[in-house]
Amino acid sequence: MSSSSSLAVPRPTLTRLASFVIRLLEAVPVALPALLLRLGVALAFWRSGNVKIASWSSTLQLFANEYRVPLLPPELAATLATTVELTAPILLLLGLATRLGAAAMLGMTLVIQIFVYPENYPDHLLWAGPLLYPVLRGPGAISIDHLIRRRLGPP
Repeated sequence: MSSSSSLAVPRPTLTRLASFVIRLLEAVPVALPALLLRLGVALAFWRSGNVKIASWSSTLQLFANEYRVPLLPPELAATLATTVELTAPILLLLGLATRLGAAAMLGMTLVIQIFVYPENYPDHLLWAGPLLYPVLRGPGAISIDHLIRRRLGPP
């Protein structure tokens, strides 16, 4: 027997170990990653909203000269974007009206992708994925929405 084969872990042991690890991972409640997805994307939008209100005149200049959303005056587009960035993350954090907040942020992401920075699709996919989950599946058990739904009973 060679020295390398004596150090190798037998195949059935690796299979059992892999099965054990997979069972552990699958035992994590879906509510936990759902919460982390909500929090992560909420933080990205919250930071952006705070940058906008920190220098409103710069924000208006950006919307007038660089962002240029079609059909909306720059002042209105800036106000709408900032409102979404400062309210929807709070909704996601609390898990309150989560689908509505996530849908607003997802809509904003699509507008940015289509009209403002189409070349930045990798970043926009990183936002859209975590936003699409609560739109389709809800916020999970760690949320005010879940508590309200339990209190009201099944739909």
